Amino acid sequence: MNAPEILFSAEQIQERVRAMARVIASAPLVPDVAMPVLVGGFVFAADLLRALAWEGVPMDVEMIWLRSYGDKRVASAISMIAGPSEQIAGRHVLVIDGVLDAGRTIAKAVSLIQAAGAASVQVAVMLDKKRGDAVAKADYVGFTVGNEFVIGYGMDDAGRYRGLPYIGKV
Repeated sequence: MNAPEILFSAEQIQERVRAMARVIASAPLVPDVAMPVLVGGFVFAADLLRALAWEGVPMDVEMIWLRSYGDKRVASAISMIAGPSEQIAGRHVLVIDGVLDAGRTIAKAVSLIQAAGAASVQVAVMLDKKRGDAVAKADYVGFTVGNEFVIGYGMDDAGRYRGLPYIGKV
């Protein structure tokens, strides 16, 4: 693979995460449970959770593990590896993911969380591709991007490049 084109530097990302945390902390309904979508949302979730703690919003953390890409660059059927627990019944949940593309993964996560009895569900994503055919929306968005394939900051290409400190496109 050629070197990726950097879309957002590590510094830009951290500045945006802190800004998102301030907005979430001042929202009328502040979530009390964070539910990162594994694997793509884990880096963003860690940074956002720390930023929220600085804003005085400590959150419990539950994980949901959904897989939609596998080793391809095109989403396929969504499979659940691990889902929400009964610990979220009656709670206000913030789903955290790396990228909102077609929205199927987010829609599946929200559906599972609602079925587990959450009082409310909000969604935070680092990237939103703003596709007209998306089946889900995010309440909080870091950056808007086009339809390019992105890597870094938790997002991957067949499992590689998740550890890059920036977001790039290939």
